[in-house]
Parts: sequence; C-alpha cells; structure tokens
Amino acid sequence: MRHLLRGIIGLCVLLGAFATGADEFRPGYLELRQRDAETYDVFWKVPAQGENLRLGIYVVFPADAVNLSEPRGAFHAGAYSERWQLKRPGGLIGQTVRIDGLPSGITDVLVRVERFDGTAQVTRLLPSNPAFVVEASAGAWEVARTYLVLGVQHILLGVDHLLFVLALLLVVKGAGRVVATVTAFTIAHSITLAAATLGLVRVPGPPVEAVIALSIVFVAAEIVHGVRGRPGLTARWPWVVAFTFGLLHGFGFAGALSEIGLPQNAIPLALFFFNVGVELGQLLFVGAFALGGVLVARAHIVWPRWMELAPAYAIGSIAMFWVMQRVAALGGS
Repeated sequence: MRHLLRGIIGLCVLLGAFATGADEFRPGYLELRQRDAETYDVFWKVPAQGENLRLGIYVVFPADAVNLSEPRGAFHAGAYSERWQLKRPGGLIGQTVRIDGLPSGITDVLVRVERFDGTAQVTRLLPSNPAFVVEASAGAWEVARTYLVLGVQHILLGVDHLLFVLALLLVVKGAGRVVATVTAFTIAHSITLAAATLGLVRVPGPPVEAVIALSIVFVAAEIVHGVRGRPGLTARWPWVVAFTFGLLHGFGFAGALSEIGLPQNAIPLALFFFNVGVELGQLLFVGAFALGGVLVARAHIVWPRWMELAPAYAIGSIAMFWVMQRVAALGGS
C-alpha cells in the first residue's frame, strides 16, 4: 500500500508539472447563419493577446463566394472577432470551407452552421484536418455523435475541471467512497449544465471561471489537512463537497456549450450526448490516473516524505494562479 501511495504521489507531481504550463482551452469559433438560399451572416472569433495581437488563422470560403459587407473587427475579452455577410451562387451546401494557418497553429476551431430551417451542423476542426464540408440538414445520429465527441474533448482539454477531479481523488479513500464522490459530482454538474443551457438560470461566465479555480484551491488545502492528520470536510463528507462544487463546474461546462450552440430541432438529444461525452471523458481520466498510479508504484521509487505534500502544493499553486489571472481579467472586461 505504501508503494502505491508513493506511486500516486509521483504521478501527481508529473501531472502538476504538465498543468503548470496549461491554460483554459480557448478554441477559435466560426459561425455561419443562413439568411436565404445563397446568403450567410459570418461570425469569426480567434484567441488574442492584448488589444492588437491575434492568432494568425483565417477563414477561406469557395473562390466564387463574395462578401456583401466589409468585415467589422474588434478585440474584446482575450479574443478578436469579426462579422460580415457572405453570398455564394447556389449557397454553401456541399462546399468546402478551410481554415488557413491552423496546421501550424496552437488551437482548434469550433464550427457552427445554422440553416434557415432551424437545424445546425456543428464540428471541430483540428490542425490535422483544417477543413469541413457544409452539409444539408443533419439526422439524429449525426447530432448524437457530434455532441458526444465534443463532450469528451471538452472535459479532456479542460485542465481546471480535471485538476479538481484529481484533487478529489487524492482526498477520498476507498473505492466505494470514490464512486459516490464522482457520482455526486456528475449529478450536480448535469443539473446546472442543463439549467444554464436551456436558459432557466443565467450566471455570468468570467466570475464562474474564477470561482471554479478557487474550488480547486479549497480541495488542495483539504489534501494538506489530511496528510497532516486533520481530515477536513472533503475527507469526511466528500459527496457533499463534490455535489456543491459540481453545481459550479456545470456552469463552466454550459459556458463552453453556449459557444458551440445547440441544434434547435434536437436540443434534448444534443444536450444529453454532450453530457454523456463529458462523463466518458471524466471516466477515462479517472481510469488512466488509477492505472498510471499502479504502474508508477510497481517501479518501487523511494520518495522523500516531504513529497507527500508536493501534489497538494502543486495543484493549489496552479489553481491560485488561475484565480488571480481570472480575477484580473474581470477588472479588464
């Protein structure tokens, strides 16, 4: 058991070192809203630094598409966005739209095409596949598959959410208690994800992101209490803490989903499969962490005693940096 504990500690330190250089996932975003058979409103947003430096990725439409209005651009809240109107004879159905600069870039691009019949096409463009074909109305299977994949990708790229789950795993002891804790977290963020996405509850995103980071600091402090022989609230009632903060994290998931958008003709289906995707990604992380802990433990590395506190301080320091960063962003927004 002691070797397993040491292995988990070592794995945590490695994960903490990885997360130090990570920031919240900030993809580009392209929205095409169809006005008639040939005309589209275009909204294009890319990550930016400061007020005059944007990521160098650009949308490329078919050669016979023409702009009916000049793009109007502005920097705001860490992004540069443009709006304009586009027309192509025969429309864009069946046509390829490409993102230039993405293969050498450091971000992905979320794409939403809203047709005038109320249906929508949603996809994610990767550096390895920077183009997509505008499709006709999607069926239920396409909607389910798309939002399932988006949910998995969101949780696995959402370092702050994973760091919170990691901190919980370091506090909670016993397989049964771990299952109960993860289940409470799942139920809680599913509730607020649905409520916020459906417009039943409205909470501003930036303050939520700051408090999510603060929730990680809280659980990191609970790890320290446990190592020093003073189990805190999380160790005694982990499902209560997981449920309470899970409600908060659900608003964070909803913020990401609001950027992607939901197909108006299949909102329940898309919301359900996005949530299933989030849970699958979370289970993959928990399973990978447990497996990694066992493998590192089998290496029988002898760690100094002070290393028992290293994961807590690594997690807490990263999260506190995020708190200060996000609070500072509030003042500039």
